[in-house]
Amino acid sequence: MFLTDRVSVSAPRRTADGYLVADVKVARTGVQDYLGSELGKPDMPIVRLYRPPEEVFSQDAMTSYAYRPATVDHPAHMVDANTWKAVSAGQTGGEVVRDGEFVRVPLVLMDGAAIKAYESGKRELSMGYTAEIVFRDGVTPEGQPYDAVQTNLRMNHLALVDKARGGAQLRIGDGGAPGAPDPGPHHHQKEPTMSDKTILVDGLSVVTNDAGAQAIGKLQAQLKDAQTAQASADHTHQTAIAVKDSEIAKRDAEIDSLKAQVLSDAALDQRVQQRGDLIGKAKAIHDADYSGKTDAEVRKAAVVAKLGDAAIAGKPDAYIEARFDILADSAKPRDPVAQAMRDGAVQRTPVNDNGWAASVAGLDYRTAGHKEA
Repeated sequence: MFLTDRVSVSAPRRTADGYLVADVKVARTGVQDYLGSELGKPDMPIVRLYRPPEEVFSQDAMTSYAYRPATVDHPAHMVDANTWKAVSAGQTGGEVVRDGEFVRVPLVLMDGAAIKAYESGKRELSMGYTAEIVFRDGVTPEGQPYDAVQTNLRMNHLALVDKARGGAQLRIGDGGAPGAPDPGPHHHQKEPTMSDKTILVDGLSVVTNDAGAQAIGKLQAQLKDAQTAQASADHTHQTAIAVKDSEIAKRDAEIDSLKAQVLSDAALDQRVQQRGDLIGKAKAIHDADYSGKTDAEVRKAAVVAKLGDAAIAGKPDAYIEARFDILADSAKPRDPVAQAMRDGAVQRTPVNDNGWAASVAGLDYRTAGHKEA
């Protein structure tokens, strides 16, 4: 894995050629904080990475510090023969030694822009290197907990940076060079291990480093996600309640509608009479079984049976009802005398009353006999 570490130049001096040379501390043992994303663990905001002395000061690791290109800030990729000329501002020397918990190497800055950057305050150093990371929890002999261990460290380049991860002791000028403040033996423990950042948390400004900013950002994102999930759950709950209320309201409306359809005894009698009259008219038009049909269906069936489908094709219910009433009227039994009287066709004739004629005849006989006596 390609990593970067930060460290610093001591007792710098200028050569006759204008180069800047110094002995510098470039690495140390112990626990340092890395962003989880730097180590392929985005689920871990911060990884406490332990460098055991036996790994930092191993022969192969120490040898790899020699003759490494020096750059201004870290290039996008590891330096190699194809990129060295474009990014190199100097190099480390070959006398690599252990200095307590640190690794110390000679450094020469040869590029004028890099030297100006140093003189403007860019004085800390950061190694770019490869290493194997073994994730396992543990505690150092000094009592510091860690999440992973570095092994097989191999250096690639040394970058001049603004802020050293490994502490302010890893800097150009920590040995008292002109213009470089002496941080003191414990000063590096008080310095931020990464660039300071100011972030807003619940309306309050909080100053922290890169790792802290990422950790807070992750927690804020998780809080936002939780709030969004809660809002979605509330919305779903309210929607379910609204649907249930709608179903209850619909059921209540249906109950009220059914109640309104319940007939009183008088209304039921009237309805039975009306239905009977309708069926009677329909049977007078065409005798058939009309059970199970609505009133409109009864009228239509009777009219169709009498006149055929064509008579009412495409006609509205009002038309069919009118034709039904006309057919029903024509199907009623008729009184011929009453009809004739309505038509003015009745001729009055004398009544043949034989009883009256016989009485008159008898009267004439008795009168005649009396005269003969």
